[in-house]
Amino acid sequence: MPRPERIRLGDLLVQQGLITPAQLDEALAAQKSTGRKLGRVFIDNGWVNEGQIARALAGQLRVPFVDLGQRSIRPEIARLLPEVQARRLRALVIEDNAGSLRVAMADPTDMAAYDEVARLLKREFELVVLAEGQLMAAIERSYRNTEAIAGLARELTTELNSVENGLAGNLGELLGLGTASTEDAPVVRLLYSVFDEALRVRASDIHIEPQAGSLRIRFRIDGVLHVQTEADARIAGAVALRLKLMSGLDISEKRLPQDGRFAVTLRGGALDVRISTMPTQHGESVVMRLLNPSNGLLAMESMGMPERVVKALRRSIARPHGMLLVTGPTGSGKTTTLYAALNALNSSERKIITVEDPVEYRLPGLNQVQVHEKIELGFDRVLRAALRQDPDVILVGEMRDQTTAEIGMRAALTGHLVLSTLHTNDALSTPLRLIDMGVPRYMVALSLQMVLAQRLVRTVCTHCAEPHAPDAQEAAWLASHLPAGARLDTAQVRQGRGCNECSHTGYSGRTGVHEFIEMTPELVEAINHGDPAAFSAAGRRQMAGHTLGRAAAELVMAGRTTLSEAMRVSHLQGD
Repeated sequence: MPRPERIRLGDLLVQQGLITPAQLDEALAAQKSTGRKLGRVFIDNGWVNEGQIARALAGQLRVPFVDLGQRSIRPEIARLLPEVQARRLRALVIEDNAGSLRVAMADPTDMAAYDEVARLLKREFELVVLAEGQLMAAIERSYRNTEAIAGLARELTTELNSVENGLAGNLGELLGLGTASTEDAPVVRLLYSVFDEALRVRASDIHIEPQAGSLRIRFRIDGVLHVQTEADARIAGAVALRLKLMSGLDISEKRLPQDGRFAVTLRGGALDVRISTMPTQHGESVVMRLLNPSNGLLAMESMGMPERVVKALRRSIARPHGMLLVTGPTGSGKTTTLYAALNALNSSERKIITVEDPVEYRLPGLNQVQVHEKIELGFDRVLRAALRQDPDVILVGEMRDQTTAEIGMRAALTGHLVLSTLHTNDALSTPLRLIDMGVPRYMVALSLQMVLAQRLVRTVCTHCAEPHAPDAQEAAWLASHLPAGARLDTAQVRQGRGCNECSHTGYSGRTGVHEFIEMTPELVEAINHGDPAAFSAAGRRQMAGHTLGRAAAELVMAGRTTLSEAMRVSHLQGD
């Protein structure tokens, strides 16, 4: 195609009536003083969006404007242009039809970038225009590190063989302990590629698992594990050893589990990594929880909670004393919810102490203590000491045993607000579970103020969502979890087809479903009289059908999650 002409973006937007001459003058002044691109000034001021700029340029140049929202780009096609150049030039090869290439650019008037793309490809191509944000997101998805990680794993295997055979190097250099730069060590480059890719795909955990004949690396994305790569089993020891060194663990101990923490710097930001090692039949299994401090803590209103749940939670934490319990399985967001509550409570007038294993979030103004069982610094001991520190609010990471639960309950009875978690299936079974643990009934009845049960469900990818017709079993489940008389024909039941945006899973992100009970006089009386049936009946009346299953079904009706996800939550609840 012919080389595009240079266009003055500001004049073009004025001609098309998207901005005024006065706004252009203001933007030019801002560009001169700050050095920002003119288009970015327009967008930051809210005058236009990226799509409007891209469409205006495409119309003026008479080249196609494309929307990649539901389009998959084959990685081998994108890689016709090397990643470094794609990022620098802001260009991406999106199609190769019988030798005819299509290249997307956010700024088709950048002559230098256009000429550089032509030189690199050495082929004729058709230029198309793409909104800048969508272009950069497509570049992130297209240049996945899967192949690079596999290549680094093979390189590490080769280096390890050379060391073992005495042909070159030593183990210290392999692990980044020699005189050479640590970053150049094969195992370090492998691990940083794994961390970078995990951050890229929004993974919450990395699992490094030695198998009989391989080392398997998996990522947990939106609560589900996905295999990232499989490598030679011989590198498992070197990888585990390097991670132990990074987290300050005992490298000589391979027979016992160990826990630690370290931070890595990626893409200009810090990533906190919580590590757990465990001896298995084929070597040490390593699991790392990734905590990105840049994400920050969420406010309760922005966590996807219904308004009635937020109001109840705020009522509970507004009380000067009593206990709030958040329940659910591992990975259901209990700690995140409690820290959102702490964030709302955090002020200079309150002393807040947390007792955790481990400390997951670091919030300024809090006194955070991590338990250490090896030196007999358990939950009960730290909690007793915390009560002598004159706290107003105490967070206990988990009610693990009778002793911890009783100390927490007594604290709630003696003028402290106590927040904690417990592993139960639903809100109604939680008080009964505490009694089963050995906590006296009167203590549960008088100290417990609210129980919030929650689950996380995967949300449908908005880029590839399509209508789904429920089968007979699914329709029956949906009808059974909605109020009587609800019209199923108004449901927007959807599922994701799978696209580049969601790594072909059909899901992108998660949201919470919740149910709660507040300890009313009726519930307190039932607990005190030791009548589980009366307690359950009163609790169901209070909840009025607002269960986890109902919350999940409502998300299905709104098209936000799939029936399979909602039914999974219902199964965990026991409905």
